[in-house]
Amino acid sequence: MNAQFEAMQKQSQENMELMAKSYEALTKGFQEVAKETAEYTKSAYEASTAATEKMMSVKSFDKAIEVQTDFAKSAYEAFMAQANKIGEIYTAAAKDAYKPFEKVMPKAPVAK
Repeated sequence: MNAQFEAMQKQSQENMELMAKSYEALTKGFQEVAKETAEYTKSAYEASTAATEKMMSVKSFDKAIEVQTDFAKSAYEAFMAQANKIGEIYTAAAKDAYKPFEKVMPKAPVAK
């Protein structure tokens, strides 16, 4: 009886350690997402400010359309690049969070 209790206690301790490693990986991933988001927000604000300043200095309607079009294109490209980067960070965080459990989880059979 005592041996069973000790085995259960050991298994519980191992599970807690696995969960702690998993949470640590998730926390690291979320911190990286927050850092990247802050950097993107800063650069997007700076680009918007520069475009506004440029827009204020134009003399013709055609030039204003050109400035706005260039800004919209660069803002879209930057947003898509950032979205891809954030997606990669989330994917890496999920993989890292699952790694501690890979050894204890049985492999699921593949249906044919």
